[in-house]
Amino acid sequence: MKELIGTGVALITPFKSDFSIDVEGLKNVVNFNIDNGIDYLVVLGTTAESATLSKEEKQLVIDTVVSTNSGRLPLVIGIGGNNTKEVIAEMNQRDLSAFTAILSVSPFYNKPTQEGIYRHFAAVAKEAPLPVVLYNVPGRTASNMLPETVIRLANDFDKIVGIKEAAGDIVQAMKLISGCPKDFLVISGDDMITLPMVLAGGAGVISVIGEGFPKEFSKMVMLGLDKKVDEAYEIHYKIAPAIDYIFAEGNPAGIKAVFKKLRICNDTVRLPLVGVSDGLRAKIDSFIQEF
Repeated sequence: MKELIGTGVALITPFKSDFSIDVEGLKNVVNFNIDNGIDYLVVLGTTAESATLSKEEKQLVIDTVVSTNSGRLPLVIGIGGNNTKEVIAEMNQRDLSAFTAILSVSPFYNKPTQEGIYRHFAAVAKEAPLPVVLYNVPGRTASNMLPETVIRLANDFDKIVGIKEAAGDIVQAMKLISGCPKDFLVISGDDMITLPMVLAGGAGVISVIGEGFPKEFSKMVMLGLDKKVDEAYEIHYKIAPAIDYIFAEGNPAGIKAVFKKLRICNDTVRLPLVGVSDGLRAKIDSFIQEF
């Protein structure tokens, strides 16, 4: 899966002030990222506020991204959940002809055992119409997919080609990199430790900060993949304060504030999320101005 090496971004869903989907804003976000060197786009991940989108709205987002992208970059679609049967049904009901892979989050809320997580993804892999990238994000799911479970899945199913690893644990990431098959992609899901993960042998990132600062962040990842350590870290430390800012009051409120300042789209989020505070907005605005 060479298409997924480098910098992917988890696209937001822009909303108008009446909370309806801002199609023009979404087109702006897609073009901004394509024009600034991003390698692939992830549609309907957590950052897209997909939990608050209806079935029809999800289709509108897919149609908008697919038509705007117009075959320029590989596309990955988020299809995951805590009802295994529903995940399989959604994978097989959607037209996925425009997509390269499926990003599927580890089951949330139910708190399955490692065996439960293994069996969930085994069932998904057997039915998946496309290659599957696992997504481990314990801060959201309340359970950590351990390296042993991932290594077992990577060895047992050719359909499972990688993992977006967002436990924020570099040691866990290194266990994945050393224990999984050579061609298995260990992708950072944590912007702050992307560079260390890449330098340790990771395949790149699925980023949030990267969609607001695509040129710089994708350059950092490319330098990291080329093992140009000093140059890569120079960019990392320049961008690091913004990573803290955009997650300080939750995702995607922070990154949407970046897009508002860049005049790419509005910063409206849907409840239960709320927009960033005035204090944080001032910090974000001032960072962008100086950057």
